[in-house]
Amino acid sequence: MKVLFALILGIIIGAGGLWYYSARQGGSGSVSNAIEEKLRILDLRTNDIKDELTRTGQIIRRKAREAGQAIADATADARTTAAIKTKLVASSDLSALNVSVNTTGGIVTLSGTVPSAEAISKAMLLAMETDGVREVISTLQVKKQ
Repeated sequence: MKVLFALILGIIIGAGGLWYYSARQGGSGSVSNAIEEKLRILDLRTNDIKDELTRTGQIIRRKAREAGQAIADATADARTTAAIKTKLVASSDLSALNVSVNTTGGIVTLSGTVPSAEAISKAMLLAMETDGVREVISTLQVKKQ
């Protein structure tokens, strides 16, 4: 009986403490405050929307996950560029110093000068055989040495 009484008393004291704590924190007001804070962080408050709509005529917001994906894509593009440059350095027919490589969204652009049309083909083949490459654009120019 004493154990049951102590359990009930503990539940009552715990419930009272929870009520006191939530009342002190603002109760449901704290939820409202949390929403207001998120709206402020994301610039989604009514005044922010009106101002931006007046200034630009449109509202654009990106989630952090999408920003993270953009960073991951940029990292993948940098790896692709480095892999192609490494292949150019290893090639005896091509000069990595004369060929510029730029990768954006898996699309590789080769620019610069090479000694022959065959070198353009070889540079494009090296790029196409690299992981992460979707397309290769060449603006390489033949320059007799």
